[in-house]
Amino acid sequence: MRTVKWCAQMSLGVPAIDEAHKAFVDEMARLAEANTEQLGAGVAALIALMERDFREEEALMEKIAFPGLRAHREQHTCALEGLKQAQAYIGAGEPAVGHATIAQLTRWFLIHLSTMDLALAVALEMAGEHLHPPPNVFLRAQLSRMLHMRL
Repeated sequence: MRTVKWCAQMSLGVPAIDEAHKAFVDEMARLAEANTEQLGAGVAALIALMERDFREEEALMEKIAFPGLRAHREQHTCALEGLKQAQAYIGAGEPAVGHATIAQLTRWFLIHLSTMDLALAVALEMAGEHLHPPPNVFLRAQLSRMLHMRL
C-alpha cells in the first residue's frame, strides 16, 4: 500500500492544525503497514484522534464564523463514518476492508488538506489569527496537483 509521509509543504501555518495533521499522517502510514491484530486497535485509536482533532478544527471555524463550516463538518462526518464502518468489518474478520479504507482515507486527506483546510487557513489569516507562516495559495495549488498525480 502506498503511504504518504508528512512534509513541510503540507503545513498550513496553523500550528494546532499542522500538528494534528502530522500525527494523522504518521498514524495512517503506521496503519498502512499494520497486521490484522494491530489494525483493529489502530483504527479505534485513529477514530478517537480524528474526533478530537475535528472538534478542535471546527471550534476554530466557529470562532471566526467560517462560512464553509457546514460543508467542512460534513466532510469530517463522512470520513469518520467511513472509518467506523471499516472498523465493523475489521471486527467481523475482514481486515482487507480496513486496509482499503486506510488507503482511501489517505487520498481523502490529501484532497481535504489542499482544498477545505487550505481555505480555512486563509480565512484564519484574514481573521487575524496567528499563523506561522501563512499559506502560499499558489504553492498549495501546485502541491495539490502534485499529490493528486502521485495517488
